[in-house]
Amino acid sequence: MTDHAATPRSLGYRMPAEWELHEATWISWPHAGGQSFPDSYDRVVPTLVKMASALAESETLRINIASPEQEREVKGYLSKSAPMDRVEFHHHPTNEPWCRDHGPIFVKRTDSPTLAVNDFGYNAWGGKYPPYDADDIVPTRIARDLGLPLFSPGFILEGGSVDPNGEGTLLTTESCLLNPNRNPSMSRKQIEQGLRDYLGVEKILWLGDGIEGDDTDGHVDDITRFVSRDTVVTVVEPNHGDPNHRPLRENLERLREMTLADGTPLHVLEMPMPPRIDREGLRLPASHANFYIANESVLMPAFGGNSDAVAADLLAGLFPSRMIRPIDCRELIWGLGAFHCLTQQQPAA
Repeated sequence: MTDHAATPRSLGYRMPAEWELHEATWISWPHAGGQSFPDSYDRVVPTLVKMASALAESETLRINIASPEQEREVKGYLSKSAPMDRVEFHHHPTNEPWCRDHGPIFVKRTDSPTLAVNDFGYNAWGGKYPPYDADDIVPTRIARDLGLPLFSPGFILEGGSVDPNGEGTLLTTESCLLNPNRNPSMSRKQIEQGLRDYLGVEKILWLGDGIEGDDTDGHVDDITRFVSRDTVVTVVEPNHGDPNHRPLRENLERLREMTLADGTPLHVLEMPMPPRIDREGLRLPASHANFYIANESVLMPAFGGNSDAVAADLLAGLFPSRMIRPIDCRELIWGLGAFHCLTQQQPAA
């Protein structure tokens, strides 16, 4: 395994869409002393167990853990509900559990069953939550474990900030990727070229702002997601008095004017926002769009309101061959993320 001077795109790699076949899903198990769930780790564990069990029913689940002691702890949580023959533990210590952002972004050769890993820089969403040194090295550790080629793009990028359709087009947001707390020396044009070079895309679709309470500066996986080559779901807030109404409406208007890399117009479907959730004076970034597409199921964040059923019905129509698994995230969202933030797919080779 070596770093490459050539880029993934020049060697025929691309980032597959999430609905393409996975070999496995990676997650990083949190620890009680972490910053993500202050004084609430025990209340979050039942949701994590439901998520992990559902994933293991669908595909191999690979869990980053910090120590043999944590491995024993997590095995104890999962042994009663998960098929443990499909659960693997990997000793990769992490600072926090958000594997979508600190984990490897896999790319795949279009002409052979070859995978590689992108190890983008990671700075905990603009240096908000130090330390993050253990998180930053996770992709390199995983590439070494799997014996995969490793690319080092040389700039900051979190997995939740991009959403590709697997066929040349990628969604992202200006509020995140153009934020100077990530790559202050890079222009918009340079960032676009980096996405093309390392994710194998041709066209970048830029949305504006994310939702209130999102400490990632507006990750796209909380607002708009590809669900097929030419179809996206995007969250909307009908309440004009809600701070999310205007930015989500503006994003919707942008999407209606967008086309794919080949000129095909986007098919845009609206997904409702859940009821507002506040805790300890903070607006939490609850969104049904933070779903995760596994091989046999779709894990959907539920929040106890009427929007749960509406969002689940929408996803059921879009993924008829997968089971829609709404799981209550009212405790999990205290960590400011949900299922997509916690997971990272490893494409099938």
